Amino acid sequence: MSQITNEGFVLGMSAIAAAIAIMPAFGAGLAQGRAAGEAATAVGRQPEARGDIMLTMIVGQAMSETSGIYGLIISLIILLFNPLMGFL
Repeated sequence: MSQITNEGFVLGMSAIAAAIAIMPAFGAGLAQGRAAGEAATAVGRQPEARGDIMLTMIVGQAMSETSGIYGLIISLIILLFNPLMGFL
């Protein structure tokens, strides 16, 4: 049976942590798709309220996108800079 080194263990756990950190990007994508679909439906029902609906949708998508961007930044930090390697 092969032995796992400390460095290998930390790198493996870092890859798992990066995968978990990027999961909000999937939720952000689903939320943005749903928001765009609902906005299109709302504009179809009330074309005169197009400006207000689009403004609300864009603000909501910007808020949704921030969680995906934060997850991406954290996963890149974990993978590229790997702050846990300094503790070995």
